[in-house]
Amino acid sequence: MDDEFAKLIRRINPPRVVIDNESCADATIIKVDSVKKHGTLLHVVQILTDMNLVIVKGYISSDAGWFMDVFNVVDCNRKKIMDQEVISDIQTKLESDDDSAPTVTGMVGMVPYEEYTCIELTGADRTGLLSEVCAILADLHCWVVSAELWTHKARAAAVVHITDYSTGCAIGDTKRLSTIKERLCNVLRSNYDTNTAKLTVSPPGVAHRERRLHQMLADQDFEKSEGSKARVVQDKSSSPLVTVSDRTEKGYTVITVRSDDRPKLLFDTICTLTDMQYVVFHGVVRGGTDEAYQVTGVVFSCYPKLQEYYVRCVDGVPVQSEAERERIAQRLETAIERRSSEGLELELCAEDRIGLLPNITRILRENNLYIKRAEISSKGGKARHIFCVTDVTGDEVDPTIVDSIRQQIGQDVLHVKWNTNCSDKQQQGSNIALILGNLFRNRSFSSFLIG
Repeated sequence: MDDEFAKLIRRINPPRVVIDNESCADATIIKVDSVKKHGTLLHVVQILTDMNLVIVKGYISSDAGWFMDVFNVVDCNRKKIMDQEVISDIQTKLESDDDSAPTVTGMVGMVPYEEYTCIELTGADRTGLLSEVCAILADLHCWVVSAELWTHKARAAAVVHITDYSTGCAIGDTKRLSTIKERLCNVLRSNYDTNTAKLTVSPPGVAHRERRLHQMLADQDFEKSEGSKARVVQDKSSSPLVTVSDRTEKGYTVITVRSDDRPKLLFDTICTLTDMQYVVFHGVVRGGTDEAYQVTGVVFSCYPKLQEYYVRCVDGVPVQSEAERERIAQRLETAIERRSSEGLELELCAEDRIGLLPNITRILRENNLYIKRAEISSKGGKARHIFCVTDVTGDEVDPTIVDSIRQQIGQDVLHVKWNTNCSDKQQQGSNIALILGNLFRNRSFSSFLIG
């Protein structure tokens, strides 16, 4: 009865969204008012993040059963949102009823999507893992429509959308799904890790992909297998610092996060707090100096910010123990680290074809590059694959190796984005190698496609 009454209240008071381009000279202001429920803040942040909007300032208040939020946002070029179609899309999505959005807390059963089959994989991480997975799927006549891979603390998690080569439809045959599961699980297992490799097929539309990846890695991030020989890449980026304290006179727990700023930082922290069953009641973001500061419940931008969140458990009480405070800090630090920007970003844009993805990942493996993260997409006959890579020891990639790979694949289709933390010497070396490679290049991308 309580749940039905809450739904009635939300129907009577639907979300109200105001988008203002007049009050601020350099950002679009988005105001969201709605009835509060657990997950409302994540729902809003997730929509803005998925639309590639950068939140440069924000104020959050969700006391007394009502959610009131103000975001200053810009597009990826740091410009105000002036396109009326985009503004209308933002308004429609933020005002939509999110009651039907389910929450996934564990692995799910084998039910195919209507348009594609979604498989979830977790297991021990190692160099060449993605290459082996892609090769097996190609051998089993599966087309990878899209995929995302994360690695952290010797573990790997991936969400992969596949279709049948010949029909272009989801794979629903139980026997064939069992074969796919068996082959991939054999790849995910290792000598010291025979029990934690998992593969499941998800029902349609059950979860946001990046939220699901956080959930898939969350438990195993804190379990260190004895005698594990898995390769662990040393994270050289600045480690986040999280402090958790009590504001007893107000009945809140205050969470402050200090870290290097980056895209999707707010989503990663709000997602983690929501899945840990904490509610952000108040938050504010202010400008920082050389780093980004995050405090629970406030907004991040691609510039340094100071954020502070006032939270309680979903049952309305603040954190009760030191052990729980330590757990919150560790989980938030880990969630931020999972999407660290360390490494070299390679972006492939080309005509899609059968065997393209296995060939690309094989070339990266043969050149001793380790894939930390990957985003795979294929749409309208075009492939756009992004790989964040280091060498096998976790160090910076040798520029001569990058140029060698570009000669094999094609200078015009493989683009390189060096991390801002990489040395000027490394980038200069890459530029020199690129010039020499253009002079002596003897393989075209067309020959690579034929091969």
